[in-house]
Amino acid sequence: MSRRIGKDVIAVAPHRGAHRVALRAAFCVAVPLLVLWALGRLDLSVYATFGAFASLYGRHDSYPDRIRMQLAAAVTLLVVMLLGTVVAVLEAPTLVRIVVVALVAVVVSGLAQAARWHPPGALFAVFAAGAIATLPVDPGAFADVVIVGGSAAAFSVLVTVVIATARRGPRSIGPLRSAPWQRPDLLAAAGVGLGAMLAGLAGLALVGTHWYWAMVAAVAALGGVHVTARIVRGLQRLAGTLVGVLIAAGILALHLPPLVTIAVAVLCQAGAELFIGRNYGIAMLFVTPLALLMIDLAVPSDPAELLRDRVLDTVIGVVIGTVIAVLSARVRRRRPTA
Repeated sequence: MSRRIGKDVIAVAPHRGAHRVALRAAFCVAVPLLVLWALGRLDLSVYATFGAFASLYGRHDSYPDRIRMQLAAAVTLLVVMLLGTVVAVLEAPTLVRIVVVALVAVVVSGLAQAARWHPPGALFAVFAAGAIATLPVDPGAFADVVIVGGSAAAFSVLVTVVIATARRGPRSIGPLRSAPWQRPDLLAAAGVGLGAMLAGLAGLALVGTHWYWAMVAAVAALGGVHVTARIVRGLQRLAGTLVGVLIAAGILALHLPPLVTIAVAVLCQAGAELFIGRNYGIAMLFVTPLALLMIDLAVPSDPAELLRDRVLDTVIGVVIGTVIAVLSARVRRRRPTA
């Protein structure tokens, strides 16, 4: 088992046209960020980036299914951003914020499985809800989420529609098919929520401000289809994050001007999509600097604190997520079959 896990951790899957997805994702992130830069509102960049995550869905699906999936993901991301804004505006206790983000993990995990989303799971939703829940905002943030986040998400879907029309003609995008839903695995969704909550609580107790990174790491570690895949994913996230933090440290030390920072973030988004389906650990070399740059653009912080928190939260989340994955696999094996 350990030898198999070791091989899977370093294995690199075939390319499968990843460059096309990388270019589309980079473009969908770049345009909203450049618009915000031109308007002098890079403090809203986090909303634009999360909205643009809608472009990442359905990479291997037909255009009708891809558009359907991206529309559903766009609405979901917008809803969880608004939920995060609610608890932030109300200045809810951190424990309440953690519970809300854990509930997002449960609901979106079940929804993603039932609707057969790709990428599966609730990672992007948890990241969006958790990050926004920690922002210092006022009630005007609701309009910011709807306008900036909604526009970025809509733009991402529009890009897919335009590409579909250009490559296949207008008939290629309609009518949208309703893919058959499957019954969600409620035990798995509950396990994701439990792992996220425990990681958030541990991150809050041991690290502090960026507790949601621990929740994201736990959700990532619980994202595999079976226990071995989950262990591999957790190890890849941990190793990739540790190296990615070193890369991010070098970037942050340069104190790049905003426009150059945007360029680096866009390149990181492209690099992440080039490898996310091939080796998760390599993708984390790009995801880690991207996540840190996103937060630094929206809420400038002490780079040393960002880097330290990212490492500690990732270790906490991966450990808790892996433990939950192993324990849930044992529970399943002991459950009587009908």
